[in-house]
Amino acid sequence: MILLVPFLAIGPWQIAVVVVLVLLLFGGKKIPELMRGLGSGIKEFKDASKEDDKLEEKKE
Repeated sequence: MILLVPFLAIGPWQIAVVVVLVLLLFGGKKIPELMRGLGSGIKEFKDASKEDDKLEEKKE
């Protein structure tokens, strides 16, 4: 897959740069809040998609 899409190949230096930038932009105290918000958003999305699947099964 990496050979097919070489611009998506992420190395350790790129990851380190992103982590440093996030720490500089948001600070150490804001990151847990951001991750909690991201996690709850993902959970809500999964729950909504499960509800949608159940509604489609009932229609059939």
